[in-house]
Amino acid sequence: MRFGVVGLGYVGLPLLVEAAASGFEAIGIDLDERKIQAINAGENYIEDVDGKKLAELVKAGSVSATSDWDIVSTLDVLSICVPTPLRKTKDPDISYIVSAVDQIAPRLKKGQVIILESTTYPGTTDELLLPEFEKQNMTVGVDFFLAFSPERVDPGNPVYNTRNTPKIVGGVTEACTRRAVEIYSKIFDKVISVSSTQCAEMVKLLENTFRSVNIGLVNEVALMCDKLNLDVWEVIEAAATKPFGFMPFFPGPGLGGHCIPIDPHYLAWKLRTLNYTARFIELASDINSSMPRFVVEKVTRVLNDDRKSVNGSRVLILGVAYKPNVKDVRESPALDIIGLLSGMGAEVSYHDPYVAEVKEHGLDLHSTALNAELLKQSDVVVIVSNHRDVDYGMVLEHAPVVVDTRNAIRGLRGHARVVKL
Repeated sequence: MRFGVVGLGYVGLPLLVEAAASGFEAIGIDLDERKIQAINAGENYIEDVDGKKLAELVKAGSVSATSDWDIVSTLDVLSICVPTPLRKTKDPDISYIVSAVDQIAPRLKKGQVIILESTTYPGTTDELLLPEFEKQNMTVGVDFFLAFSPERVDPGNPVYNTRNTPKIVGGVTEACTRRAVEIYSKIFDKVISVSSTQCAEMVKLLENTFRSVNIGLVNEVALMCDKLNLDVWEVIEAAATKPFGFMPFFPGPGLGGHCIPIDPHYLAWKLRTLNYTARFIELASDINSSMPRFVVEKVTRVLNDDRKSVNGSRVLILGVAYKPNVKDVRESPALDIIGLLSGMGAEVSYHDPYVAEVKEHGLDLHSTALNAELLKQSDVVVIVSNHRDVDYGMVLEHAPVVVDTRNAIRGLRGHARVVKL
C-alpha cells in the first residue's frame, strides 16, 4: 500500500519513517522545498528520527517526498499532519488544514483512507473535512474512509516514541474506524478505537489541558511560596512522598512547545461558541503566561540587592529551548524572558548546547561558549532550560549569582548565591 503524509515536521516525518519501516511505500508531501530535498537525499532534520534509518529507507526506495499534490490520487492512505497554531487573538488557525483539504478533495479516489492528526477542536473532522470530501460524489464509510487520530509526539522523550506510544483512532463511521485501526495497527504497537472523531479530538485536548491546568496550579503555588518565603521545590518533594492521591507537577519559567500552551485554547474557543466559559483553562493560561515576567522580576530583585539596575547589566541565559535536551524553541518562555530583559536595557546573551541561534520574536542571537570568564563577567545567570550537557558545577563556581527556574542545581555546592523560582 502507498502511505502518504501531508506535513513533514515533528509529527509527519517520524510517521513517514515508521510507515515505511512497517512495509508501506511512504510518500511525504510538503510545500517546503528544503524539506523535500533533504528527505530525498536521505538527510534527517528532526531529532526524534533515526537519521541512519531514514537514509536506508530512502536508499531502498521506501521513502520519498514531493511538493506535487497530484501524488494524492495514487495513494491508498493519507495522514494529515499540518500545523495548527493560534492566532494572536488565541483563536484556532486551521488554515493549514483547510489548504490541505482543498488540495486533497478533488484528487480523492475510491477506497482511500484519510486520517487527520493535526490537533484541533472537537467537530473539525466531521464539520470541515467530511463535507468537502462528500462533494466528490462519494459516500463516507463506503467509497472513502475518514478518521481522526491525535498525534502524541513528545520531542526528546527517551522512552516513548512514535511507534510505542498508544494511538487513539475515531472514525466518522464504524467502517472508517475499522479501516483506520487496521492500517495503524501495522505501524503502532497499540491502537485504541473510540466511538467518534469528536471523541478522539477531545482526547488530545483533555491530555494537554490536564497538564496545562496542573502546571498552572503548581506555578501559582510557586508564587505563593515566594510570598511565604518557602522553597516550593522542597514542598513538592515532600508532598510527592504520599503514595496515593497526589501527582507531582513542577513549576517553571512558563510553558513552551507546540501543544500545552496552544491546545487548551482550541477547546476554550469551541466552548465559547456554545456560550460556555472554560474557566480552568483561562485561569491556567493567565498564570502560566505570567511566569516569564515573574522570572524577570526575580532577576530585577537580585540585581537590586547588588545595587545594580537591569539597564546595562549583563544577563546570561542558560537554555533557550522550551524543554531539556532538545533544540525546539517553539513558544519557549526563554524568548519572552530575553525580550523583556532586553527591553529594560539589559545586555542579554545565551548559551544553549542544542540551539545555535535564535531568530524569532524579533531576536537575532547566537549561542555563546560557556566558560569561566563568561560567567564571571555576567551580573546574573538565569537557568531557563535545564539541559544535561551544561556544567552546573562550573556555573556555581564562577557565576556571582544564579536565578534557577528549574531547580537544576539541586544538591550542588558552589560559591554563587542561588535564588530559586
